Amino acid sequence: MRRLGFFVTCAFAVTLAVGFAQGPEGGSGPYRVLERAKVGGEGGWDYIYADSAARRLYIPRGATPQGVHARLTVFDLDTLAPVGEIDGAGGHGTAVDPKSHHGFVSGNPIAMFDTKTMKMIKTIDPGQASPDGILFDSYREHVYVFSHPTKDATVIDARTGAVAGTVALGGTPEEGIADGKGTVYVVMQDMPGSVTVVDAKAMKATAHYPLGDIGRCNGLALDARHGVLFAACAASGNPPAQPAQPKMVVLSAADGKILATLDMPGGSDGAVFNPSTDEAFATLGNGKLFVVKEKSPTSVDIEQVLDTMNGARTITLDAKTGHIFTMADERAPAPATPPPAPPAGGRGRGFFRPAIPGSFTIVEVGK
Repeated sequence: MRRLGFFVTCAFAVTLAVGFAQGPEGGSGPYRVLERAKVGGEGGWDYIYADSAARRLYIPRGATPQGVHARLTVFDLDTLAPVGEIDGAGGHGTAVDPKSHHGFVSGNPIAMFDTKTMKMIKTIDPGQASPDGILFDSYREHVYVFSHPTKDATVIDARTGAVAGTVALGGTPEEGIADGKGTVYVVMQDMPGSVTVVDAKAMKATAHYPLGDIGRCNGLALDARHGVLFAACAASGNPPAQPAQPKMVVLSAADGKILATLDMPGGSDGAVFNPSTDEAFATLGNGKLFVVKEKSPTSVDIEQVLDTMNGARTITLDAKTGHIFTMADERAPAPATPPPAPPAGGRGRGFFRPAIPGSFTIVEVGK
């Protein structure tokens, strides 16, 4: 899916699934932007990751033609002040095992580092895989690194850094989420889309939940207590013949039954669920935060659509404070001659607009 620095521009539309109520838009809701920290730094970016226990915020940055190295940038989760960088640990996303204090970055090669010393431990060869999304599962202290072209996940022992195996996923994987009890769920980016269910102990896929005619899904959140999944998808119907209306699909984690479908006002590249508030969140590339309130396991409201920052498309949750973090940079005007259309599965041309130097910003959202 991801090209570092990619973002989406989608038309605004919020409509309603049967049995669901439309919530407030813009700033008329419980959430607001608390902080915009312009931290700067050059290079592409993709995922953002909050280590709530150690109070660290991780953002991998890519290399630039001007000679800036790929690296992992680390910030204080409470103040957003820079803490340090790990050179050579660039890539797409980060996952941390709080028990072993080992962190991993899904690049090529995969980087393994010590979260206390912020020093590299080693690199791991992903073989034919092309690392993109990444997930830590506490059930067996395993890290899952997802790959588009090989349609699988490389599983790494977080304690040793050894490759434990590979899980065939049956589709193009995006965000994954674990219930901590032995099941991992991974949303597929294909059109139409689906969610793959993985037995963490056996390290094999056990089920595939189809999402009907909805696809290009990038975000997946889980309410583990009630067994509800929230898949954030960029298209429905039959694009390009039909408009690519983004959707959030709410489905049962037990059997994949679709409980509801909500129109989103833009394409999403990430989703999270806060069990303390029973709310699901999806960041949209057009600078919106989509907030859904779970009233019961089968009933939700669109609670708020909050303006964040254009291009702020990936998301992480600080479980301690309940704050949401996303990020983006400012872009120069589009060139007079539009670039070629992106390949199938691509999500727009916005990333061709050059970033304004020093404009990279972390956005913090809370009540």
